Amino acid sequence: MGATTRHRLKPPQPTFIELFTPKLVTLLRAGYTTSDFKADAIAGLTVAIVALPLSMAIAIGSGLSPEKGLFTAIVGGLLISALGGSRFQIGGPAGAFIVLIASIVQRQGYDGLVLATLMAGIMMIAAGFLRLGTYIKYIPFPVTVGFTAGIAVIILASQLKELLGLDMPSEPAALLPKLGAIGASLGTASPATVALGALAIATIIGLRRWKPRWPAMLIAVALTAIVAAALPLDVATIGSKFGEVPRTLPVPSLPAFDFARLRELFPDAIAIALLGSIESLLSAVVADGMTGRKHRSNCELVAQGVGNIAAVCFGGMCVTGTIARTATNIRAGARTPISGILHSLYLLLFMLVAAPLAAFIPLASLGGVLAVVAWNMAEKAEFVRLLRSSWGDAAVLLATFLLTIFEDVTIAISVGVTLGAFVFLHRMAEAVEIESGGSIIAEDAADATGSERIAYVPDAYGTDIAVYHISGAFFFGATAAVSSVLDRIGEHPKAFILDFSDVPLVDSTAANLLEGFVHKLRRSGTEVYFAAARKGVRRTLLLAGLRRPLVTYAPTVEEAVALARQKLSNLTKPYNRQSLSSDDRRSDQE
Repeated sequence: MGATTRHRLKPPQPTFIELFTPKLVTLLRAGYTTSDFKADAIAGLTVAIVALPLSMAIAIGSGLSPEKGLFTAIVGGLLISALGGSRFQIGGPAGAFIVLIASIVQRQGYDGLVLATLMAGIMMIAAGFLRLGTYIKYIPFPVTVGFTAGIAVIILASQLKELLGLDMPSEPAALLPKLGAIGASLGTASPATVALGALAIATIIGLRRWKPRWPAMLIAVALTAIVAAALPLDVATIGSKFGEVPRTLPVPSLPAFDFARLRELFPDAIAIALLGSIESLLSAVVADGMTGRKHRSNCELVAQGVGNIAAVCFGGMCVTGTIARTATNIRAGARTPISGILHSLYLLLFMLVAAPLAAFIPLASLGGVLAVVAWNMAEKAEFVRLLRSSWGDAAVLLATFLLTIFEDVTIAISVGVTLGAFVFLHRMAEAVEIESGGSIIAEDAADATGSERIAYVPDAYGTDIAVYHISGAFFFGATAAVSSVLDRIGEHPKAFILDFSDVPLVDSTAANLLEGFVHKLRRSGTEVYFAAARKGVRRTLLLAGLRRPLVTYAPTVEEAVALARQKLSNLTKPYNRQSLSSDDRRSDQE
């Protein structure tokens, strides 16, 4: 029988135009029917009913006025749906941004938030065109669970003042000082406010359990507003704190800025771009999992950037893809991005017609909405599962979670990703094995004394030929383990064959290690053969100087054995490293 030829199938690469064509354009070209429009119209209305109270609540939770949340959902949400790479993505203000926005507004003011978001939007557009959206998927799962749970804790803590109706002259931003200030002000709690917040939370939970298709958040907000106005209760409302919600979108504008101001806001812009990219692409991935569709990550990033720029130009805040509203859109039967566009238009219609009614909404009810959002954000089951899964995942999870709560979201994600990378490298290094004579050699078998040696195991190829098989990615993280084994080889055979058939990659550190080991073998008169090295592996080895006459390459172990036997039959002179001519050091053509 002839040798089996393996073909590596590669999917056709999409063109630049295909990568950045919005899903809306693709689907409209394929044909859009009246039935599709009806389904999208119903789904869009369903999402708008959910987004209406949520957008205002997130804006207030971020330290802004409620209309800024509506402006964001209308302008940013429309553009994300129209230009994005996901069929079902719904854009708007997100709970994940509350902590970051509140911090920026407290330090830099609203103008600072606008400028930071503008820069973040430009970064996201650039990242999309540079096709960096593909790499967001490499963020470890424990990192996303950790920072999401941390943000949920901070959101819940930020709403305690509104839920309890506390009279606090100032509220610290940091979690522990905030909790201390809240504890000191508990004596000023308002029973009526507590009752309204509890009513909102109970209504949302009850309706989700007994009538899951009903718009629980909107009903809860409307019910508490009616109760507060009918009794009437002395509680804080949107009208008493912020005045009447505007009926129209503002004229686009930008604050004055200079280079020094932009440089000062640059770290905040990076934080917004990073968090927005992660949140939006994570939402798109969730939508793919629910529907079996595939989104275009880089096109989605470009749309997110455009949406952020436009949202703050129209007086809004940071916008991103939102998992809860996107999932609601899918469950409501959406078919195309038209549903997301209609959701924005429905919100605009509410502003035009019913904005004055928002003044009656108690802040406690919006606090209740955010409390429920925070509870749902925290992936509690996944958090516990990751704590129990392995020490590495638990360390990444807890580091991200604690840094999110006590330090900063950007630092938390950066540290979490770095720790996750080290955990992955450690696991990859542990997966590398060296086998001789059918037995796996442990790296620490003789490390206790440092004097014990291991001998090669004669096998079917004879006593003069030793065959060692490496399996796994041979990279810098695994060099210590491999070096420990190779250095302890005692009696050197006349021919040494290293089988690379199960080595997918070799890096320069590993190649340098092998070069030193090969010179050691050659000084003792051992002929060295590398067998079954893949093209990429072989190229790295050749660049490291592992070429003829130092090493002979063979396509299989069997052919390497045949070459070794032929060579052993006529060996005449010992190896001398200094005797190698300059021609011998040149790259061979194999």
